[in-house]
Amino acid sequence: MTARDANAERQRRFDEYIGILAAALGHADRLSPLHHYCTGLIVPNPSRRKSAEPMAAITSPTRVRAQHSSLLHFVGNSPWDDGDVLDAVRGYTLPALQAKQPEVAWLVDDTGNVKKGTHSVGVARQYCGQVGKQENCQVAVSLTLA
Repeated sequence: MTARDANAERQRRFDEYIGILAAALGHADRLSPLHHYCTGLIVPNPSRRKSAEPMAAITSPTRVRAQHSSLLHFVGNSPWDDGDVLDAVRGYTLPALQAKQPEVAWLVDDTGNVKKGTHSVGVARQYCGQVGKQENCQVAVSLTLA
């Protein structure tokens, strides 16, 4: 497989995944903002920040302000059910994970990252295992199959 073929296959799989998520969002006009948001999350950027402004500069360099506003609206104001999106993710990923080998054990773990501000998604005063007490932090949950 050539590098061009590999890139085309990655793009096809990404577009398929975004299509599945967009269907879970329940409205066709959310496809483009979702595609831009997910692209902004996975494409490296010089600032290494995954906030709306750097993502807008990467996904739409000729209309950064409008793109920034669109991304903020998509994340903060669009009424969509995160449960429906998580169900779509599970329906897409679980069969692919189990096709290789049935799971033996699922390891669920949380990781807290101390944060000073409140502008990142999910930042709140909550228990943070990294410091062993309640702190202003962001918590991520990971799933590992063993």
